[in-house]
Amino acid sequence: MDTKQPSRREFVLGGAGIAAAAGGGPITAAQVIERIKKNVEVPWRSETVDRVIAGNAETPVTGVATTMMSTLEVIERAAAAGKNLVITHEPTFYLHQDFTEPLAADATYQFKADFIRRHGTVVFRFHDHWHARRPDGIAFGMARELGWESNADPADLRRFTFPGVPLERFAKQIAERLKIRALRVVGDPELQVRRVVANWGYVSQERGIDLLARPDVDVVIGGEAREWEVVEYAQDVIRSGKKKALILMGHVVSEQSGMKYCAEWLRSFVTEVPVEFVAAPEPFWSPS
Repeated sequence: MDTKQPSRREFVLGGAGIAAAAGGGPITAAQVIERIKKNVEVPWRSETVDRVIAGNAETPVTGVATTMMSTLEVIERAAAAGKNLVITHEPTFYLHQDFTEPLAADATYQFKADFIRRHGTVVFRFHDHWHARRPDGIAFGMARELGWESNADPADLRRFTFPGVPLERFAKQIAERLKIRALRVVGDPELQVRRVVANWGYVSQERGIDLLARPDVDVVIGGEAREWEVVEYAQDVIRSGKKKALILMGHVVSEQSGMKYCAEWLRSFVTEVPVEFVAAPEPFWSPS
């Protein structure tokens, strides 16, 4: 995803918030974010989408909720549980950079923004640096949730080796473990799955085609891809005689467990308030 510097004003973190901590006052959102910056153990980028998206960073925190995507439902559930700092991996306002100016007159944007204001919620985006962490927080959480730790390449938690499992059974196991309602597969159901690469989240044209073209990859797993790019390429590479497959899980479920792990990670250095994972709802369903 593109991570251009947002043009609108960002909240300034630190300063008064750090002074409050020294005085023994309630921990603020700014202080939690400063701890994240310190503990993620990668240099904080000057150009990043990781910033306060909504709310006041100096707000005292009553609880923290991590989530894959800060939908209105997630923010409502967090507020009902007394969690007024929402740490989200994906956007809140329908665009990777979370620019809100084009939505100023939109009724749904206004409803959501008003709910956030009325409940004193602070939304912080945690995308670029969670991926940059070693190991990548999303990749680690997904491998663990799927039970693939022993199948993973220790040097790259997105690469997996299996003893040979029919594609149909392999895909069913993924859907069952992650409780996916609308998983999609391109490929021969009898294909023997041995060498897998995961591209959690969005599979770009360049990345997806590169992976499917590699002779050492049988199956590419991702969240979503454009059907006239990676999906069409998958169809054509199979038609040309290659034994390949593409599994698309949906963007939310393909990174969800990484933010479940994020809550555990946060608890190791945020102890003043409760920290919980709030699952974002899978948006799709299939008629039975």
